[in-house]
Amino acid sequence: MLRTELTPVPFQNGASNIAAALEKVNHVVVASHINPDGDAAGSLAAAGLILRAMGKDFMLYSSTGLPQYLAFFPMPGTIYTDLKRPPFTPQGALLLDCGEPHRLGGELADILPKLAGINVDHHPGDGMGSFANWIMPTAAATTQLMAYVATNAGLQLAGELADAIALGIITDTGGFRHGNTDANVYLLTARLLQNGCNLTRLRDLLENNWTIGHMRLWARLMSRARLARNGSIAFCRVMLQDLRECQSLPEDTEGFAEHLRRLRGVKVAALLREDEPRLYKFSLRSNANTDVRSVAARLGGGGHTNAAGGILQLLPDHAENVLLTAVSCQLDKEENPAALSEIQAI
Repeated sequence: MLRTELTPVPFQNGASNIAAALEKVNHVVVASHINPDGDAAGSLAAAGLILRAMGKDFMLYSSTGLPQYLAFFPMPGTIYTDLKRPPFTPQGALLLDCGEPHRLGGELADILPKLAGINVDHHPGDGMGSFANWIMPTAAATTQLMAYVATNAGLQLAGELADAIALGIITDTGGFRHGNTDANVYLLTARLLQNGCNLTRLRDLLENNWTIGHMRLWARLMSRARLARNGSIAFCRVMLQDLRECQSLPEDTEGFAEHLRRLRGVKVAALLREDEPRLYKFSLRSNANTDVRSVAARLGGGGHTNAAGGILQLLPDHAENVLLTAVSCQLDKEENPAALSEIQAI
């Protein structure tokens, strides 16, 4: 079978261009956004495996390292958390699942203009000045795109490579529940299964590894969650004190916004997590056609229609008010576009 026949038509040119661009660079730093989720980590692993098969020198970089809940996943190399002593002098940078330079970490963002950049992402963005860009917001995950790059590089989607791709797909489709789970996702997943990927075991390792601190934190947050805007918004705030008292980690909040979205009548779930005094990470999840990416963008963040987030540098009550007001305005606009043609400045 021809390589292109393994890649859906809308993805063929991009996959071919990225595979060709990788052939042109050696000594590559492979990086994703800070605090990698399953898609970012899976993309790092897939990229490393592809570059290894190409005979390239590569190093995997994440300034924050991998979160503990992904510690089970085998990576094809050491995850460097700084660039002080790289194994080689970087010539190129493969940037994955990240649309903004500052989310790569300060060290890499500073030297990025000096490197030949290749950018692969499924978040809308400008490519961060890379000489080769492949941005496909219609893809469910960046690992989906890396699967097509691997195919165009002549690799079989099996073994560690299949697991890496599956990790990202599971994460960014919410276990095949989100609206981005289209026919191409199922076709790709079927191919991974045919090649021996144990999807059940991967999901078990990914989902059934909570600590007691994780569970205690969720118990506290579920008791604190509240509804706003007549039940159409579910909201919860997480403070540093909560993490200390529950002996949990910031990453233990991952998935909680999804949990809030299960409440009957809720259109948007919003989680506001204190990372430092006056610095809050917000996560938004929505149902159906409710666009939370627009909300996040107005607040300096980004993401997808049904999953987005960002940072607010405000006092806690002010941050909560700004976030809930922005979400309410978006819902007002969508429910009555004739009466409110644009969201007012927050």
